[in-house]
Amino acid sequence: MTNSGYDDDLQQIRDSVLKLCSGFGDNYWLERDRTATFPEDFYRAIADAGWLGIAMPEALGGAGLGIREAAVLMQAIAESGAAMSGASAVHMNIFGLQPVVVCGTAARKKPASR
Repeated sequence: MTNSGYDDDLQQIRDSVLKLCSGFGDNYWLERDRTATFPEDFYRAIADAGWLGIAMPEALGGAGLGIREAAVLMQAIAESGAAMSGASAVHMNIFGLQPVVVCGTAARKKPASR
């Protein structure tokens, strides 16, 4: 464990997410708030970095990590300056499919073809 209370893997997730979020400063989030617009650039950066699938099994196209890792990801987003605007933009994509992972039929779990 590190002094932060995170093991090395969790600390690496946290550091990587904070680094990505540093590209979206206060002015970015203020503009999203003022215009009531979805943070599309932020969402795309999180998606392109592969973070949306953090808690999904690898067999379903995810990273195969867990809810603990996803919680560290969300905490880093929220404390980066993105606050709830940033966390809310990706929350459903990270946690919303867990019922399908746990309870879904094989057909429901089949990745969509592109």
